[in-house]
Amino acid sequence: MQIKIFDTAEELDAYAAGLLANTVKAKPNAVLGLATGSTPLGIYEQLVRLYESGDVSFKQATTFNLDEYVGLPASHEQSYAYYMNQHLFSRIDIPLSQTNIPDGTAADLQQECAEYEAKLAASPVDIQLLGLGHNGHIGFNEPDEALDGGTHVVQLKPGTREANARFFSSIREVPERAVTMGAGSILKANTILLAVRGADKAAIVKEALTGPITTKVPASLLQTHPRVIVLLDREAGRMLEAK
Repeated sequence: MQIKIFDTAEELDAYAAGLLANTVKAKPNAVLGLATGSTPLGIYEQLVRLYESGDVSFKQATTFNLDEYVGLPASHEQSYAYYMNQHLFSRIDIPLSQTNIPDGTAADLQQECAEYEAKLAASPVDIQLLGLGHNGHIGFNEPDEALDGGTHVVQLKPGTREANARFFSSIREVPERAVTMGAGSILKANTILLAVRGADKAAIVKEALTGPITTKVPASLLQTHPRVIVLLDREAGRMLEAK
């Protein structure tokens, strides 16, 4: 596991975007695993800049997103499909047919999960971008006695819904369920890129990266992966020794 701590958010974003872009430049048909939320916004902005400068093309790339809320159509402003189109896909040259996001409005969610997992199996992820929840979740894999390995429907914890309520008018509007890649799905990626910012994440960063490996802290499972790159700002990494 490589751990890098940056002085500024801009440096972190540029480094992460560089890793993703270099993956595509080395392998134009690379498969990228993507995340949503506040943390990736600056990373995607940097990727757009690299594309606009002619440094990288995504025409042959394929993407898989980690998760999507159950019940929100792609046109909903808080759906992750909307987020990805607004912040990345509509601003680069990737064909939308090569982007994959779980359909949270599917009539048969179990079938949707099975089909998404089959797509992942057919197109293994070269590099997976992750954020980190306050309770240690990755994707929407919430702390539990056991975790589902494959793509599945998850009941969101109250704390997760509260954390995401800032994006909605009220917590009542935050969906109670989501479709997410499983922990096993995530760990199949060739390389995992974990980006975390903020002092409020410092304790869970330390627990996830140096504490016991347990499903009660899903991100701790990353300790079992051979190629994990962790990018932290000073605040998120303040409980770790700089490396």
